[in-house]
Amino acid sequence: MDDFIKGIDLCEGFFNEMAKPIIDKNFPGLKYSAGLIGYGSDVLGYDDAVSADHMWGPRFYMFLDKSDIGESDKIFETFCENLPYTYKGYSVNFTEPNENDNGVQKPSFITSGKVNPLIFIRTFEDFLSEQLGTADPDNITSYQWLSFSEHRLLSLVSGKLFTDGLGLSETISKIKYYPHDVKLYLIASCWDIIASEQAFVRRSGDVGDDIGSRMICARIAERLMRLCFLYKDTYAPYSKWFGTAFSRLDIDGKIRQAIASALSADSLTEREDSLVTAQALVADMHNESGLTDHVDCRIESYLGRDIKVIFADKLSGAAVRKLKGTAFENVPLIGSMSQIGGLSEFSDNADYYKKISELYR
Repeated sequence: MDDFIKGIDLCEGFFNEMAKPIIDKNFPGLKYSAGLIGYGSDVLGYDDAVSADHMWGPRFYMFLDKSDIGESDKIFETFCENLPYTYKGYSVNFTEPNENDNGVQKPSFITSGKVNPLIFIRTFEDFLSEQLGTADPDNITSYQWLSFSEHRLLSLVSGKLFTDGLGLSETISKIKYYPHDVKLYLIASCWDIIASEQAFVRRSGDVGDDIGSRMICARIAERLMRLCFLYKDTYAPYSKWFGTAFSRLDIDGKIRQAIASALSADSLTEREDSLVTAQALVADMHNESGLTDHVDCRIESYLGRDIKVIFADKLSGAAVRKLKGTAFENVPLIGSMSQIGGLSEFSDNADYYKKISELYR
């Protein structure tokens, strides 16, 4: 394909030009919503030509009222019989779900017979239950919020509804971002985790452990990046798109520059200086947020040693004081499972959300 089309644009055109006329003709008066939300790099706007090899192409979710869901098979069959084989050069037909590969479907060009389109017809309640383990966004508990996959939350509030006859936008707005106390708890956790290793980048490097120093630096850098997402009220994606999303976050470019310098530094002094500068800049974001009382976070020496810190525990402490009287008053500052790389098989599985929420009780 010479000219790649971003998935969100491809799918919106496909729905409006190809699918909607079929619905209007065969199911006049049907009340529904349709759009591109949920799984996929195209939903987040990160897709490229490589993305097109599976679960990508002309596609959409179609949401029906419970009273109409019994028509889903008939609607899907109508799509199969009437949709074209291709749209803007992309196959409308897809393979059957591969049960040995998480139900993955791949584009498959055909020239005869019915198409098998990548269209999912659901009730929104069933869809939410599958994604979050609950279909009741009005009654999500504080601990439930922490059990949800942050990437899934992002995928639900991203993308676009091409038409919204069911008024789903209002429901989605209820999970637009973490409630205040949940956000504050995650902020406290990030600063507390940084504080636990804040002196170790220099200390491990001073004893010749350059690899250890780099690893600790990277861990602290990731926490600083997560704090930036939190202060900007933006869900962070999972590891594949984490850096990409951070590069597009509306923050002071000096923060990105300092973190990049810390991660790429070969000199221990440059690594420490860049990382502590990044910490100070993110501390400024904290103070600008007004979430807690102002915290004085100057760069200073650690216990009189030749080690530079901002004493990040002062920031976590300020947040913890604001959590008094909330569900998080006596909860250990462990953050969420979504904030630990490599756990997506666990943290993104709604079957485990109830067990994960129990960690905070």
